[in-house]
Amino acid sequence: MDNKTPTTTHLTDAQRIDSLRLIRSDNVGPRTFRSLVNHFGSARTALQRLPEMARRGGADRPGRILSEEDARTEIAAGERIGVHLVAPGEDGYPPRLAELDDAPPLLGVRGVRDVLMRPIIAVVGSRNASGAGLKFAGSLSRDLGEAGFVIASGLARGIDAAAHRATIPSGTIAVLAGGHDRVYPPEHEGLLAELIAAGGAAISEMPLGHSPRARDFPRRNRLISGVALGVVVVEAAHRSGSLITARIAAEQGREVFAVPGSPLDPRAAGTNDLIKQGATLTTEASDVIDAVEPIMGRPIMLREGDDEPLASEPDAGDRARIVNLLGPTPILLDDLIRMAGTTPAIARTVLLELELAGRLERHGGGMVSLL
Repeated sequence: MDNKTPTTTHLTDAQRIDSLRLIRSDNVGPRTFRSLVNHFGSARTALQRLPEMARRGGADRPGRILSEEDARTEIAAGERIGVHLVAPGEDGYPPRLAELDDAPPLLGVRGVRDVLMRPIIAVVGSRNASGAGLKFAGSLSRDLGEAGFVIASGLARGIDAAAHRATIPSGTIAVLAGGHDRVYPPEHEGLLAELIAAGGAAISEMPLGHSPRARDFPRRNRLISGVALGVVVVEAAHRSGSLITARIAAEQGREVFAVPGSPLDPRAAGTNDLIKQGATLTTEASDVIDAVEPIMGRPIMLREGDDEPLASEPDAGDRARIVNLLGPTPILLDDLIRMAGTTPAIARTVLLELELAGRLERHGGGMVSLL
């Protein structure tokens, strides 16, 4: 079975508050958080430098920085309903999720932490699932659970719910798109309570009170695949959210499995295409187990920081060249560095300043564009 992360950490109360303040500040996402902490050495120092960096990036006024009082309030409110904020390397933070460049700096965990440290398989699929799809998702998940795997899914209607219900006895993880107190869909609040009471868990990177929006679900999907060894897609139409999860899983280096379906059923069109593209055709639990067993014994290591630090202070010429090369069309970071005739450290610093000013958008595959 999968081993726990060999490197363990434990944040002090002060460090946890500083980390929460930083990740909840305007224009700071997981990658930006990581760059700032790697460069400045701590979240506290990064917080002190945020206004200056945003100003250099072209911000008209400083972005909002979460106050220490609000951070303490959020932590206390979470603990009242059993939610604890854990950092990569701490007990309860899924080791494979901690490997990712965009791993949440703090993850809200509710339930039994041990279930998050065991080998995990994600099972996802259509909300408007067929009867056959629901039955197969349940039986496959149950078989995987009996084989020692924990099942992760998104608590959505259809396939997700079938996977959760089938694995309540063996352990299941609900990955939420909103805050822990904003369950979506609302009718699954009972299911969530049942799986937690039985020894499962729920995770979210969103603050309490955050109701999920459309753009939050792809962000949630990266966590579903990120915690897992592999992702099984049971039913998915073209352009479905489950296909986004499969694409993200492939980008993360996870195994992708797809259950074949009738070519006459549009709910199977996406899964059949995944098989054509190289996903493992899956008709029983052994198809999944045979594929992931060889990678389960590999040690889990936390991702390291950038090899090269940020530049202390790019000059006006560096900034002008980089900004002039950026536009609404995404460009590879390596191409940007080459065209600007600058160093990676200077380019990363300028991009970070633009991001903190709310002027930069990051895309998959190391691409960036100007907003």
